[in-house]
Amino acid sequence: MIGPHRLVLEPREVPLGGVRGMTVLRALPHRNLPTIGAWCFLDRFGPAETRMRVEPHPHIGLQTVTWPLVGEIRHRDSLGSDADLRRGQLNLMTAGNGISHSEYSIGEDPIPLDALQFWVVLPESARHGAAGFERHVDLPGLTLAADAGAAAEATVVLGEFAGVVSPATVHTPIVGAEIVVPAGSRVRLPLRTEWEHALMLVEGDVVVAEHPMPRNELLYLGDSRDEVEVSSTAGALLFLLGGEPFEDDIVMWWNFAGRSHDEIATAREEWEAASARFGTVGGHDVRIPAPPLPPVRLMPRSRKL
Repeated sequence: MIGPHRLVLEPREVPLGGVRGMTVLRALPHRNLPTIGAWCFLDRFGPAETRMRVEPHPHIGLQTVTWPLVGEIRHRDSLGSDADLRRGQLNLMTAGNGISHSEYSIGEDPIPLDALQFWVVLPESARHGAAGFERHVDLPGLTLAADAGAAAEATVVLGEFAGVVSPATVHTPIVGAEIVVPAGSRVRLPLRTEWEHALMLVEGDVVVAEHPMPRNELLYLGDSRDEVEVSSTAGALLFLLGGEPFEDDIVMWWNFAGRSHDEIATAREEWEAASARFGTVGGHDVRIPAPPLPPVRLMPRSRKL
């Protein structure tokens, strides 16, 4: 067990540059905490008025979870998937041994856009398997009774929360849930004591376990908690993530999650060589080239908590 913690993970600005030309806020991974459950990556892009053009790029060893807040996003991948995504819906892509995809905002003009982008690292049993894509437009919800004020409403995006299970495919015990806390409410969120958890304030104001949180901050709660109290004065939109602590050390570089430097280097070489491993994404003449590897061997990211 990790034990209860209260570690603030402050997001940092990351210029994605290149063909993407976007700046995002990245809360995970953190130098002391590479994973929370199997969640290994969290970006927020937006809110902004922008024309999003993320050209085809590869992934291995992970799932991508796209959760839009404002605007519509078009997903295309090397499996032939072509799906528009809007608020309240989930695009879940499983990379397995290799996949490539693109993400565009809808239309040719800049539009209001805001979304959370997560990665979930795959365990040994799934990371060399076949790629896949799922689109879920009807996700389950539940009501959480309030100690004060109105009840909170939760949408279970991935995994299981308070006994309610998302239809999306998962490969480790995990939770990802959006929670809306009304103005003036105080609510206890049920947690699984054997899992670790974190909360992100997406919009509004919130106090979590007596800690006021700024927007986009990720508050790591550790494990050994069966609940956490949240309260809001003006109302809050939260995202809860967590799960069974992920035991494997992982090597993350660019868009790849592996277990060794050599595995990452091989994936990079195959992407640059246009290997059949990653396929092609229809409708594109340009794709994102891999950056050069650093001049040192990539090492696993170790938990320092």
